[in-house]
Amino acid sequence: QVYLVESGGGSVQAGGSLRVSCAASGDTTRKLCMAWFRQAPGKEREGVAAIDFDGATTYADSVKGRFTISTDNAKMILYLQMNMLKPEDTAMYYCAAVRGYCWGRRSYDFSYWGLGTQVTVSS
Repeated sequence: QVYLVESGGGSVQAGGSLRVSCAASGDTTRKLCMAWFRQAPGKEREGVAAIDFDGATTYADSVKGRFTISTDNAKMILYLQMNMLKPEDTAMYYCAAVRGYCWGRRSYDFSYWGLGTQVTVSS
């Protein structure tokens, strides 16, 4: 079992930055794909970014060049640095994990989820 707890959400004006974090605990020593998803009210859950255990990253087209996913392996923390935020980035942000590689995985493939942290971007 892997336990995930997000933090760092908040309110920011358009063009600003935030970094959200996800602390992982439990069985984190084995290979994991870790990812960030987001969901705005009335909209579908959307994959934002993912990072494999080998460091390879993928991003949604909507956030490429603005968001960066990374991990602190020593502390077992997943980060999402969000720059140049836009109102359309407003959503609840969730971290998630699944055993193995990230390639081809959809939201329903992820076994472990945090409860989310709210990010609100005002215009």
